[in-house]
Amino acid sequence: MRREVTVVCRCNDVTREDILKAIEMGIDDFELLRKYLRLGFGPCQGRSCVMIAARIFARAKGKSVEEVLSNYRVRPPIVPVPAKYFARGLKP
Repeated sequence: MRREVTVVCRCNDVTREDILKAIEMGIDDFELLRKYLRLGFGPCQGRSCVMIAARIFARAKGKSVEEVLSNYRVRPPIVPVPAKYFARGLKP
């Protein structure tokens, strides 16, 4: 029988199970969870995974999503910029 795997972060291949295991290990802060699992550190900069991970974390910790995201800050670049612009000094 195949186990269903729910991928939360495609950039860094983080699954729902990875998030739940980290919580079981004692991670009780969403920012720490993000850094530990590298959620939002990939090319999408968290646009597709942070909210999903926040919901999973909030449900597991018995908190609201707003509580979980209270310390979350978006850091530049908000939109991915190809490395070639940095390498050659070109403008996007």
